Amino acid sequence: MPMMLHRRGVLSAGLAALSLATLGGGSAQAQAARLRMLWWGSQERADRTNKAIAAYKQVKPDLDIAGEFAGWSDYWPRLATQVAGRNAPDLIQMDYRYIFEYGRRGALAPLDDYIGKGLKIEDFGKMNIDSGRVDGKLYGINLGVNSSAVFFDKAAWEKSGATPPAIGQTWEEFAENAAKLSKNKPKPGYYATADASGVEPSFENWLRQNGKSLYTQDGGIGFDPTDATKWFTLWADLRKSGACVPADVQALDQLNIETNPLTTGKAATAFAHSNQFVGYQKLNKSKLAISSYPKSTKDGPSGHYLKPSMLISVANGSPGIEQAVGFINFLVAEPQGIDILGVERGVPASESMRNQLSSKLDEVSKIMVDYIAEITPGVGDLPPAPPPGAGEFAFVLKRTAEEVGFGKITPEEGGDRLVKESETVIKRK
Repeated sequence: MPMMLHRRGVLSAGLAALSLATLGGGSAQAQAARLRMLWWGSQERADRTNKAIAAYKQVKPDLDIAGEFAGWSDYWPRLATQVAGRNAPDLIQMDYRYIFEYGRRGALAPLDDYIGKGLKIEDFGKMNIDSGRVDGKLYGINLGVNSSAVFFDKAAWEKSGATPPAIGQTWEEFAENAAKLSKNKPKPGYYATADASGVEPSFENWLRQNGKSLYTQDGGIGFDPTDATKWFTLWADLRKSGACVPADVQALDQLNIETNPLTTGKAATAFAHSNQFVGYQKLNKSKLAISSYPKSTKDGPSGHYLKPSMLISVANGSPGIEQAVGFINFLVAEPQGIDILGVERGVPASESMRNQLSSKLDEVSKIMVDYIAEITPGVGDLPPAPPPGAGEFAFVLKRTAEEVGFGKITPEEGGDRLVKESETVIKRK
């Protein structure tokens, strides 16, 4: 609980501080010789981003862009701390669940006036442009399109005699085959799957398969204790059968590629975002494959939707907003920037950029692009906008799932606690 309150306090203070700072900020037309950019992600993402920064330096030699990055769990406290210290980066990698909170507090600069001028994003399509809007204003530019996905070591699954994950497979079928793999494991301490009970996109996907959602249209919690109990029970059963990594192994996962049990050699399967396939394959010696999530029923919805893998925003009050917009355009709408980033952040939203990139992709990148094309016919609509406080939900879920995993509380107690704490988090905002 103290950790949740600390994160909340830092985030709230940071947003408030930036709101105040922007009241006395410099002119939006001012020019800066140096910009700062902050993003989350793996070393692979950092390498590509730094390469793009270096390439843009050749285009704009008078502009310096200093980049820094962190893993997902560390990123948001770091950003909030910098905001609280009125030291916000000019360029901020933003997530769909956080952009509503930051945007509504005045922390981000609206970018509508740059469309068709500094931002050549007209061919993104309405949905991909609107994914960065908050209450009608454009606060983020889509860096790529992705969806939830399952990554797995196909050889490990097949050598065990188990049927690997596949589109259309049910959770019941997945559980049966995962138990079979773990029974015929190739080495001690190896399991069929990582534990995704504390992974927010995984829980959201399962809820959508069952006609529910994380949030309601009016900003409330979209599930009840019974739903959460069923979710925790699903994973408790997987742990009991030996199909899933035990709690002490899963606890080492910091929600990044490097620490996921698939990468550390403890599991044959990971639940992640499709754009992360490039990064996962980079760090895994075994050849990986990709599939959609298991389904609750054969004929039911997949739970998937196409989302902005991430967005890029500009801090409100940045003295270099025009230069920041120029760099954003380089990343999302110019061939050189697109070629450097590839599809590591997702499939380009720009149709023209996507088309020119397709012939240059390596095998791993093509697999990810093909996956998005394969699941697109069955995807659902974007979920309701995350309410204020939604950014804290991921931490509440992870902590509750760990307590269930370690046997400190039952799935039923976890279901009750998840709903109560989630409601508290949102009400505090």
